[in-house]
Amino acid sequence: MDYWKPDRESKIPIYKQLSDYIENGIADGTFPHDKPLPSERGLAKELGLNRSTVTAAYDALESNGLINRSRGSGTTVSKDIWGIAQKRIPSWNRYIEAGSFLPNLPVTQRIQKEMTEHKLINLASGELSQDLFPMNSLRKITSNRSFVGTLGYDHPQGNAILRETLTNHVKQFRRIETNPSSILITSGAQQALHLVVQCLLKPGDAVAIEDPSYHYNLPVFKSAGIKTYFLKVDKDGIDPNDITALYKKHRIRMIFLNPIFQNPTGNLMDEDKRKKVLEISSEYGIPVVEDDPYSLTSFTGERIQTLKSLDRYGNVLYISSLTKIVASGLRIGWIIGPKSVIERLSDAKQQIDFGHASYTQWIANDFLDSKDFESHIKNLVKQLESRRDQIVVSLQSILKEQVDFSIQEGGIHIWCRIKKNFNEIQLLEESIKRGVIYVPGSTMGSENGFVRFTFAREKEENINEGIRRFAEALQAVSK
Repeated sequence: MDYWKPDRESKIPIYKQLSDYIENGIADGTFPHDKPLPSERGLAKELGLNRSTVTAAYDALESNGLINRSRGSGTTVSKDIWGIAQKRIPSWNRYIEAGSFLPNLPVTQRIQKEMTEHKLINLASGELSQDLFPMNSLRKITSNRSFVGTLGYDHPQGNAILRETLTNHVKQFRRIETNPSSILITSGAQQALHLVVQCLLKPGDAVAIEDPSYHYNLPVFKSAGIKTYFLKVDKDGIDPNDITALYKKHRIRMIFLNPIFQNPTGNLMDEDKRKKVLEISSEYGIPVVEDDPYSLTSFTGERIQTLKSLDRYGNVLYISSLTKIVASGLRIGWIIGPKSVIERLSDAKQQIDFGHASYTQWIANDFLDSKDFESHIKNLVKQLESRRDQIVVSLQSILKEQVDFSIQEGGIHIWCRIKKNFNEIQLLEESIKRGVIYVPGSTMGSENGFVRFTFAREKEENINEGIRRFAEALQAVSK
C-alpha cells in the first residue's frame, strides 16, 4: 500500500482516511477476498503511522462487517459481505460526506453547539432575549381570541388573511406597495433565501454578495454550485460601481444586499447609493435580493426607505421576517416579488413542507394587525438602544485602544477590529473557557482581525461582564 499516503492537512482523521481507502478498495476489487490484508504492525510500518491509527481503521472496518480478524489467521476481507450470514451496518459517514447539501463551517457548528449546550454570556446569537419578546400580547392573542382558519393545508403562498395584513404592514411601516398575490410566507428569512438560490439560479451562475456579510460563508451558495463575488462594505455601504465592474467581468446574475443596519457591520447604506444600485439593476437587468431584518430598529425613529420601497420596476426581491423584531420561534418570514416569481417559489416550498403552519400564521396576523405591534416596536428600539449604549461604553472603557468600531444607529450588531495580533481559534476557545461567546470575523468576511458582538441577547450587566471576559481572553492569547 505504499502508493497510498495520508493527507495530514485534511480535517478528516487519518484512521478514517485509511479505513475509507480500504473500504473503497474492497468495493472495487483492489483488496480481493482470497488474499489477507497486511498486519496492523506491518501496515503501520509501511505507511509510517502509529499502530494505534491502523488498529482504529481496522476496528471501523470490522464493525461494518467488511473484514474478519482472528488470532493466528490475520486480517482478511469478509467473504460474505453481500451474503445473508453477515449483518452489515451502513457506512453512514460516507453518506454524510457524499451529500450535496454542505454543512456549516466547523467554527459555526462549534458556536451553535456551545450556545445550545452551555450557559455562556451570549454575544453571538442574532436573536432577541426572552424579555424582549412581546409575551403578554402573544398570550392575549392565544388565550382571548378564537382561532379563525383551517388546521388543514392552507394556501400555497400562505394564509390569505396574513398576506393581506402584511400588504398593509409593509405599506405603513416600510413604504412598500404590494398586494397579497405578490407575497409568499416562509419559515423565516433563511428559508426565503434558500428558495431564491435553489429556484432562480443554476450551478455555475455568478452572484454578488457583501463583504463582510451574513451571506459570506453560507453553505447554500456552495451547495448550489453558485460562484460568489464580493462587494466591499464601507461605513455607508457598498460602492455601486463595484456592481458594474463585477457584471462586466463575471456577468453576475443576482445581487444579495442587506443595506439597512447591515449584518455584521451595522452600517446603513447611503440613500443615494441605494438609488444608484437600482439604476444599475435596471440598466443591466440584474435582480436584487434585499434582506431586511432591521429597518424597523432605527434608534433615531427615522423610517428608512428600503430598496424595495424605492423600486419602481420590480427589480427587487424583498425578504424580511418577524425573527429579529418579534420572536424567532414564530418562524414567520416573507418574500415580496413579481407574481410569477412568487408562484415559482411557492411551488418549491410546497414540495418541501406543503406550506406554512396555519396556527403560527394566525398568531402573527393578529399581532401585526393589533395596536400592540407599534408599541412593542417602540419599546424594543428603546431597549436595543440602551444595550447598544452599554456595549459601546464597555468596549471604550475595558478594551480602550485595543479595538476600532463604529457606533451605529440601529440593528443589533457591533463589528470590531482588534488591533492586536491574535490567533482567531485560540481567542474563541479562550473566551469560551471564560464563559463568553461571540462570532469570529472570518465566518463573515475576507479580512482578518475582526469579531462581531451582538447585543440583543443579553441585558446590560451581562454585556459589560461579557466584554470584560473577552478582554481577559484577548490578553491571555496575546502574551
